[in-house]
Amino acid sequence: MKFKDYYKILELDNSKVSIEQIKSAYRKQAKKYHPDVNVGNKLAEERIKDINEAYRTLSNTTLKRKYDRTWNYNVRSRERKARQKTSGDFLNMFFGNNEIKEELEQSKLPPVRGEDIETEINIKIEEGFYGADKKIALKDVDGKTKTITIKIPEGIQNDEKIRLIGQGKQGKNGGKNGDLYIKINIENNKKYTLNGNNLYTIIPITPWEAALGTKAKVRSIDDTKTQIYIPNGIKSGEKIEIPHKGYKNINGERGNLIVQVQIVVPEKLTKEEKDMFKKLKEISKFNPRRV
Repeated sequence: MKFKDYYKILELDNSKVSIEQIKSAYRKQAKKYHPDVNVGNKLAEERIKDINEAYRTLSNTTLKRKYDRTWNYNVRSRERKARQKTSGDFLNMFFGNNEIKEELEQSKLPPVRGEDIETEINIKIEEGFYGADKKIALKDVDGKTKTITIKIPEGIQNDEKIRLIGQGKQGKNGGKNGDLYIKINIENNKKYTLNGNNLYTIIPITPWEAALGTKAKVRSIDDTKTQIYIPNGIKSGEKIEIPHKGYKNINGERGNLIVQVQIVVPEKLTKEEKDMFKKLKEISKFNPRRV
C-alpha cells in the first residue's frame, strides 16, 4: 500500500498541530474539493476520499499517535524508505494486519451497548434493616477479579435488585457499558423470620404461665423491649401482635412484630416440682384428649 501523507493532503506543514487546526484544515479542503463544486472531476472525487480518510485518522487521538510513527518513518527518513520499497505495506510493518485500517473501519460501526450482568448476594436481616456496605467480587472478561463495594440502603426488601450503572460488560465501538443488577436475599436467623415487612419471633413460656397468664418483655430488632400480656389459657403456637415493631420499608414505615407462644416443659424436675405435678394430676379434671 502506498504511503499517504495525511498532513500534506490537508495542507498542514507537520504533525505538531492541534485538533482545532486539523478540523480547520479539513473544512477548508472539503469545501475546495466538494463534489458540488467539482462536477465530473474524477481527480476531485479521489481527492475528497483522501481528505476524509486523513481527517478520520488525524482527528482520532489513538489513530493519530500510531500514524505519526509511520509518518515520521516516511517523511523523516527518505533514505531508509528508498531501501525498503519492496517491504510491502508500511502500516503492516509497524502495526501488523493493517491495524490502522481495521480501526478506521471499526470506527465506522455503530456503537453497541454492553450486556447487563445479574448476580445475587445474601445479607442478614439486621443489615437490611439498618443498611450496610457489602463487598462483592466479580470476574471480568479477562478472568481478573475486581472487588466492588455496594451500599445496602435501609429497609431494602427481599428479592429487590440494586442497579450499578456501567458495571456490566464493556460496550463496543464506543457504546456504553452495561449495568450490574444485584438481587438481595435476606436471610432469616434463629431469632427472627421475615415475611413482607412483618417479623416473626418465638417467646417461650412455662406451663404455669400459660395456665395462669403472665407479663413478659420482648426485644425487637431495633433493640428496644416491649412488655406484652400473655392471657391465661393460651395455647402453644398462638400469636400476639406488636404493631410497628417489625421490619421497615424504604420510607422507614415499620411492619409488625408477631410473637408466637411456645410452651416449654422443664426437662428436669426437682422432687418438690414432681410432687406438685403429681398432685395437680390427681386433682385436675382437665383432659385435652377427651372426645
